[in-house]
Amino acid sequence: MQVVSARNITEHNQAQEALRIRENSRRKQSQMLVQLARSKTFQQGNLNAVLREITETAAQTLLVERVGVWLYNEERSKIECIDLYDVRTKKHTFGNSLLKTNFPAYFQALEEERTIAADDARNDPRTQELSESYLSVLGITSILDAPIWLEGHLVGVVCHEHIGEGRQWTLEEESFAGSIADFVTLAIEASERNVVQEALRQSETQFRAIFERSSIGIGLIDMKGQIVDTNLALCEILGYSREELYGKCFTDYISIEKEDLKLYKQLMSGIRTDLKKTSRDGLQPSKHQKQLVERHRIEIERCCQHQNGNLLWTHISVSVIPGSNGKPEFFLAMIEDITERKQTELKLRASQEAAEAANRAKTEFLATMSHELRTPLNAIMGLSQLLQQEIVGSLNEKQNEYVSCIYSSGEHLLAVINDILDLSKVEAGKEDLLLSSLSVVDICNYAIWTVRDRASEKGLQLTHEIDQEADICIADERRIKQMLLNLLTNAIKFTPAGEVSLVVKKVPQGITFTVSDTGIGIDSSQFQFLFEPFKQLDSRLNRQYEGTGLGLALTRKLARLHGGDVTVTSTLGKGSQFILFLPNPEHPEHGEDETNHLDEIEVEANLTSSSSSLGISTNKTILLVEEEENTATVLQDYLHTIGYQVKWIDNGNDFLKQLQSFQPDLVFFDLQLVKDVHIWNLLNILRKEPYREHLPIVMMSFSEPLEEEIAMVPGSCDDYLIKPIRIVQLESILMKYFS
Repeated sequence: MQVVSARNITEHNQAQEALRIRENSRRKQSQMLVQLARSKTFQQGNLNAVLREITETAAQTLLVERVGVWLYNEERSKIECIDLYDVRTKKHTFGNSLLKTNFPAYFQALEEERTIAADDARNDPRTQELSESYLSVLGITSILDAPIWLEGHLVGVVCHEHIGEGRQWTLEEESFAGSIADFVTLAIEASERNVVQEALRQSETQFRAIFERSSIGIGLIDMKGQIVDTNLALCEILGYSREELYGKCFTDYISIEKEDLKLYKQLMSGIRTDLKKTSRDGLQPSKHQKQLVERHRIEIERCCQHQNGNLLWTHISVSVIPGSNGKPEFFLAMIEDITERKQTELKLRASQEAAEAANRAKTEFLATMSHELRTPLNAIMGLSQLLQQEIVGSLNEKQNEYVSCIYSSGEHLLAVINDILDLSKVEAGKEDLLLSSLSVVDICNYAIWTVRDRASEKGLQLTHEIDQEADICIADERRIKQMLLNLLTNAIKFTPAGEVSLVVKKVPQGITFTVSDTGIGIDSSQFQFLFEPFKQLDSRLNRQYEGTGLGLALTRKLARLHGGDVTVTSTLGKGSQFILFLPNPEHPEHGEDETNHLDEIEVEANLTSSSSSLGISTNKTILLVEEEENTATVLQDYLHTIGYQVKWIDNGNDFLKQLQSFQPDLVFFDLQLVKDVHIWNLLNILRKEPYREHLPIVMMSFSEPLEEEIAMVPGSCDDYLIKPIRIVQLESILMKYFS
C-alpha cells in the first residue's frame, strides 16, 4: 500500500515571488541611486540637467507616469514646478504653481511628514484639496510626495504621480522617494556652490585684471614688510621688474619719517581692537573683513626712489587685509605718482605767497598814502574853511569862488581816498559790520536829502517810494547810507535830464532798494566791467564823466558783506536800474549804537547857520594834543576866533603837567598818540584823578575808531572827530559839551 502526501504550496510560491519582486525592486532602486551618485551631471553643477536626470530615473524606477520637482518661490507664498517629466511623451516641462493659501492642509503635511504616500489621493485628507483643480484633471489617482529640505528649511517637494487604478505604495518606495528628495537637495547645494565658485572665479579674474591694468601702483606686502606681489604700474613707478621686487623689503624704496612707525602701530592697534570687539560680541571676524579694510587705512605722501636714482613724490594708501580668521595677513599699498601735482602745488604756493606779499605791500602802501594824503588835506580843507568863515578878513567874490573850489576839490580827493581804503579793507577781510535795527524811512530820507541839491542843479526830478511793510532793516548804518548814496549819486551823474527814483520794497527774503534813472543807459556787453574797481565803461559818452570807478565796486562788496548783492538792468539810451538787496538776518542784540550818528549830526549842522558857534558860551578852555602842526593850526585858530582859550601841545610829555596847570574843560587828543605806551599810561593815571570824572576827551582820527582802538583808551573816550575836521563836526562837539 502506498501513501501519497500532497501539500498546497501556492501561497508559499506567491510569497516567494513577491519577496523576489521586492528584492529586485530594492536592488533596482539601490542601483539607480548609486548611478545617480556617480553621475557626471552632478559634478558639472548644472541644476536643470541634474533635475532632468533625477526625474527620469525616479519615473523609470517607480514605474510612474509623471515625476515633478516643485520649489518654493522667494516669498514662500507658492511652490513652482521647475521640472516635470512625462513618461508617455518623454518630455520635460515646467511652469505650473500651487498657492499655499489655496491648499493649507497639503502644505502643512509637507512640513510635518517625511513622505506623503496617498494611495487614494483624491480622498486622502492630506491631498484631497488638490483633487478638483489638479488630480482629477490629469487622471492622477495615487501620489507619492517627498519634501525637499535644505539647511533645516522646507524648500520644495518631489511629486511621483500614478495614473490609472489606485496604487499602494510600499515602504521601500517611500524610502526611495525620500532618497530622491535628498538627491534634489544635493543638486541644489551643488548648484549654489557652483554659482558661488563661479562668481569667485569671475571676481578673482576681474580683480586680477584691475590689479594688472590699474594706473595706480599696487603692492601686496606680508606682515614682515616683504613684497609678495606687484602690478605693472608699481614696477614702472619704481623702475624695477616684478621679479626684482619680489621678496624685497617695501620700505627700501620709500623714504621713512619718524611718525611712520607710530602710524603703523595705530593701524595695527585698531585692527586688534576690532578683533577683540567682534570676538566679545560673538561675531565671525570674516564677516567684518571689508569693514576693517575700509576703516583701517593710513594715507601719507612720501618720496620714492626710482631705479635711476631720481626722487619722485607719491601718495601712498596702506590698508590691512585680514585672513580667514580675521587676523592681519597682508598690507595692501596703493601708490600714485603725484610728482607733477606736487610741482604744480609748489608753483601755486610760490605764486600765492607772492600775491599775498603784493597784497600786503598794497595794503601798507594804501595805509601810508592815506596818512600822507590826509595830512595835507587837513590843512587844505581846514584853512579853506577858515577863509570861508572870513576869520582872518573878508574875501571878494572871486576869492570866495576860489576858496570854495579848493574846499570842494579837497572833499572830492578825500572821498576817493576813503573809497580806496574801504575797498582795500573789504578785500582784505578786515571790514567789520556793526549791524543794528534801522528805520528804512530815516535811512532813505537821509540819502534823498543828501543828493537833492545835486539833482536840483541838473533839473532832475528826484522821487522815492517806500513800502509800508519795509519799515526795519538789519544793516551797518554807515555802510547802508554809503551804498544808497553811491547808487543815487551815480544815477544823478549819468542822467542828463528826466527822473531819478528810489523805490523800497519788502520781499520774502529781505528788502530791495531800487534806484532807477532815465539816463544814458549801459550796453549789456559792458555789464561785466560795472563792478570792477577802477574800471570805466568804454564809451565816448561815458568818458566825459569823471570818476574812479570805485563806487559800484565798493557798493557790491559791501552788499555781499551783508549777505546781499547789487544787480543791474539797463537799456542803452533809456536808463538803468540798480537793485540793492539786503537779506533778513537774525536780529542783533538791541542797544543804541553810539558810533553811527555822525552823518545825521552833519546833516543837522548843515541845516543850521555856519555861525552856530556864536550861541556857545566861550568862557571855556580846551587842551589840544595834536602832533600834526597844520591840523593844530586850523583848530587853534578857529577856536581862538570864536572865543575859546586853547592850549596846544604836540606830544604827551607835558600832558599831565599842562592838564593840571591849565585845567581844561575839554581835551582834543590825537588817537595816534594813544598808541604810544607812555601816553597810554598817562591817560590811565588821568582816569584816577578826581577832576577827570567830568572831563570830556574827544579823540581825533582819520577814520571811525574801531572797538579795539577805543578799548585802548582807559575808561574809553567820550567822543571822536574824523580828520579832515569839518567846521560843522567841530561845532557839533562844542554844542554837545558846552551848550
